[in-house]
Amino acid sequence: MTLRERRQKHKAQFRQEILDASRELFSQIGYERFSMRKLAAKIEHSPTTIYLYFRDKDDLLYSLCEELFAKLFQSYQDISRGENDPRQVLRLCLLRYIEFGLANPGHYKVAFFTSPVVYGSPTEFLQKDSMGRRTYFHILRTVEEAMAAGMLRPMDADLLAQTLWVAVHGVVTSRIYTADFPMVDAVLQAETLVDGLLAGFGA
Repeated sequence: MTLRERRQKHKAQFRQEILDASRELFSQIGYERFSMRKLAAKIEHSPTTIYLYFRDKDDLLYSLCEELFAKLFQSYQDISRGENDPRQVLRLCLLRYIEFGLANPGHYKVAFFTSPVVYGSPTEFLQKDSMGRRTYFHILRTVEEAMAAGMLRPMDADLLAQTLWVAVHGVVTSRIYTADFPMVDAVLQAETLVDGLLAGFGA
C-alpha cells in the first residue's frame, strides 16, 4: 500500500468515526442540543478537524441519512437482480425495509426523527439526486411495473408507493418505540401486513 493509499484509508476511517460518533450523539441529545463542539469533545479532536470533513451538523445528519439509504438501496438492487416478478420484488423490498429498520434502530431513529427537513423541501427532494430519492424511486418504479403487468390495480403510483411506505414505516416505528406492550413476532407481523396490503391492492 502506497503512502497516498494509507492516507486515503486513514481519512475514510476517520470520517466514519465522525459519523458513528455523531449518530450516537444525535440519538442521545437530539438535533437542537447537538453541536460540533460536543462532537469534537466526544471523539477527542478539535472542531476544526471535523470541519475538514463536514460543513456543519446539517451536513452530518444528511450524510447519516444517505449512509442508511445507501445500504437499503443496495439491498433493493440485490432483490431486483434475483427476481423477475415485480410483485414479488415489491413484496421482498417492503419486508426488507422492516427487517432493515429493526436491525438498525439507532440509525433509523436518527434518520427519521432528528429533523423533518434533512433533504430540504419536497421539491428539492425530488429534484436533487440522493440515496434517499433513489430508494423511494426504486419502490415507485416497482409499483409501476407491477401495475403494468396487471399484478396491481391501476391507480396513482405515487399514492400507492407512499401508502405502502407509510405502512412499513409504521411497523418499524411502533416496534422501536414500544417497549411496554407484548408485541407479536416481528417477522410474522411484517409478512401479515405486506401480504395483506398487496392482496388488497391486487388487480
